[in-house]
Amino acid sequence: MKWTFQYGWPGRSGTGWSWLVLGGLGLASAGWLVAHARAQTPAVMVTESIPTAGVAMVSREDLAREVAIAAEFRPYAEVALHAKVSGYVRQMAVDFGDTVKAGQLLATLEVPELQAELQRAEAAEKKAEADHDNAQLIYSRLLSVNQSHPNLVAQQELDTAKANELATVASIAAAQAEVAKYRTMADYTRITAPFDGVVTHRYAEPGTLIQAGTASDTQSLPLVRVADNYRLRLDFPVTVDYVKDIHVGDPVAIEVDSLKGRTITGTISRFTHEVDGNTRTMLTEVEVANEQLELVPGMYARVRLNVAQRTNALTVPTQAVINGPSPAVFLVNQNHQLERQPVTLGLETPDKVEILSGLQAGDLVVVGNLGNCQAGQRVEPKVVELSLGGSH
Repeated sequence: MKWTFQYGWPGRSGTGWSWLVLGGLGLASAGWLVAHARAQTPAVMVTESIPTAGVAMVSREDLAREVAIAAEFRPYAEVALHAKVSGYVRQMAVDFGDTVKAGQLLATLEVPELQAELQRAEAAEKKAEADHDNAQLIYSRLLSVNQSHPNLVAQQELDTAKANELATVASIAAAQAEVAKYRTMADYTRITAPFDGVVTHRYAEPGTLIQAGTASDTQSLPLVRVADNYRLRLDFPVTVDYVKDIHVGDPVAIEVDSLKGRTITGTISRFTHEVDGNTRTMLTEVEVANEQLELVPGMYARVRLNVAQRTNALTVPTQAVINGPSPAVFLVNQNHQLERQPVTLGLETPDKVEILSGLQAGDLVVVGNLGNCQAGQRVEPKVVELSLGGSH
């Protein structure tokens, strides 16, 4: 049998039939290639992405709230030096700003009449001593005669001589007291420093008439003012809420802006043990050593005081707490799922919060981006280190 192929549409030339056959073969080949490619391509597996969550471990530590209180330095001691006697200033040995030692001469007064009174008192003392020598000699002679000739001297004469001797002894004592008085007043003409310090003001000049400052309400002019600036007092008011937390010896940090924010460590030296009824505060004081005179009275400072202290408190970072009427945290459970856990808060510090109930030591809580957390969400916990104000 002989097969005859005829290309082309019926009734048409063979060329049309050839295009039809070739087109069908092309479509068949393309279909086979697509099917083969699909068979050779592996299936793509779709997996769930688990986000990483920064967490912190619930731990126990000592907590304390820090309060900053404004304060001002003042001298440990400051006094205006007055003269005890009236006179003219003969010499001013110091000026304001000078450092002085205890007992150092600051000024000298000229009091001519005082020197005359001292000389008179010394003369009276010498006369009293001479009268005593004479009275003693008279009594000794009469006593000697009476012993050798018992009936020659009357007893009344002996008694009178003895009384005169005793009177002269009293006169010597009175004269010596007068001399001591005027010598002391003469010493008052020398104004000396009562303690180591700094002359903060000079009021008088040579030739100035100074009135005696013998009364506390006197209007007499002082000569100088001396302040002990080698040790300063820093007084600050503590509100009644924190009075119970104040103890002598407690450490405090003192920040001085004038010294480029330098911080000085000190301890509480004393407090009044009394709350002021008007301000509801208790005056508390810190003594600050100032050997180099770097600090100047009048400088402002901030005292940072630890109050409301808690020992071995259960704590979490502040970034872990969802604040509101019902505080809570996001707890990571053993299945790495988030749980919204209500908590009871205690003492709060800038970077830590005390947990009174709701958590245990060793629990992991989410810190930061709490708005993106949802209960039941799976996370991969990663412990992060935190500092005040954020995480590293």
